[in-house]
Amino acid sequence: MYKIDFSHPCHVYFVGIGGISMSGLAEILADAGFKVSGSDRQKSPLTEGLEHKGIKVFYGQRATNITPDIDCVVFTSAIREDNPEYIATMEQGLPHLTRAELLGQLMKNYGTSIAISGTHGKTTTTSMISEILLQAGTDPTISVGGIYKPIGGNIRVGGSKYFVTEACEYTNSFLSFFPTVGIILNIEEDHLDFFKDLADIRHSFRKFAELLPADGCLIINADIPDYKEIADGLPCKVIAYSMSDTGTDYYPSGISHDAFGHPQFTAHTDITATGDNDIAARQISLSVSGDHNIGNALAALALGDFLHMDSEISVKALKSFTGTDRRFEYKGTIGGVNIIDDYAHHPTEITATLKAAQNYPHKTLWCVFQPHTYTRTKAFMDDFAKALCLADKVVLADIYAARETDNLGISSRTLQEKIRAAGGTCYYYPTFDEIENFLLENCTKDDLLITMGAGDVHKIGENLLGI
Repeated sequence: MYKIDFSHPCHVYFVGIGGISMSGLAEILADAGFKVSGSDRQKSPLTEGLEHKGIKVFYGQRATNITPDIDCVVFTSAIREDNPEYIATMEQGLPHLTRAELLGQLMKNYGTSIAISGTHGKTTTTSMISEILLQAGTDPTISVGGIYKPIGGNIRVGGSKYFVTEACEYTNSFLSFFPTVGIILNIEEDHLDFFKDLADIRHSFRKFAELLPADGCLIINADIPDYKEIADGLPCKVIAYSMSDTGTDYYPSGISHDAFGHPQFTAHTDITATGDNDIAARQISLSVSGDHNIGNALAALALGDFLHMDSEISVKALKSFTGTDRRFEYKGTIGGVNIIDDYAHHPTEITATLKAAQNYPHKTLWCVFQPHTYTRTKAFMDDFAKALCLADKVVLADIYAARETDNLGISSRTLQEKIRAAGGTCYYYPTFDEIENFLLENCTKDDLLITMGAGDVHKIGENLLGI
């Protein structure tokens, strides 16, 4: 594998530079004095931001973009071998890295590298941890998979030993990392276009945990079935948290909700894990909706304690955290209808979001859902139907294919039939214009409308609001 010498900046080219993670890495290297350029299919706020920083961005991926003065080419997992820039890189024999390999090499430059993994909740938990580190004045470097308003984007270049990043399991990307602290939020079936089954996924998370050094720490959700299979026998410290097991190091009690569904609870800590009696029981109030965020907050709290952050600062930071873009994000109100946008694209995430919405003031709960990839939709068809029935009324958009070309013989109509068979009220329209017109005619004052999915479904709510 090619090794970047960070003491001698060179020219690095990013294929797919407009991605949420790739753009962040490009910015970190540019800030470190590297010459950075790259390509993407189309202009976006992220590519425009890079251009404002003096980074050259090519729109359209062409072989001619790959020039001999490039010292290293970085690819995302979405880039295929028939990509013209991939082919040109190989033909010219240029050094190259995957996004994950570059991120792993970058992590080695920091004394404390924190990697947050899990099937769900990575962006929110990474942002909660970032809030704690920022309020503690630690000057961290942050790479988050969403737009986190306190840093004005998805990246913050700091000047301390702390580095915080998400760690995605897809294509085993996180196995290229070098964390000193790892967090595993949950492990469920997903990305079945790469993994064989749940056992295969669990094996990868175990390998991720084994990356941690003896003086490091694994923070893991004890509600993961047989979690000790992942955590036992590691040389590092292991801290377990749970929503239900009072025998773990961290757990909640006395859960209640304010008028907007924001959880309040007592966070209990086993002081034998920390030696600090002052943190045995802390009152936590969150400013984000959903009980799933209690678990995310416990993981962030445990991380803060392990790093010896001031407990009062951690509690205050969790209270002040108001979420990231596309995570139960309030977009606006039109005609008395509140519009929320959420990134949920897995049945577990949909269930968590819709249960959170049930605690939010509303008359009728509408969910406009855009399924993400044919593989995921087919694998979890029945689970999607069951989860979406938590909404009063569901409107389906066409499946967002992303990297896929084979429709596997399914469509959103297939999912519509499943939802109706399960007793749900479900509509399907193939275009956003039709969906928007339907909503304008049928949503009424005090309804709650959630646009949901990992594609571009957020545009529906934004178009209704005129933003």
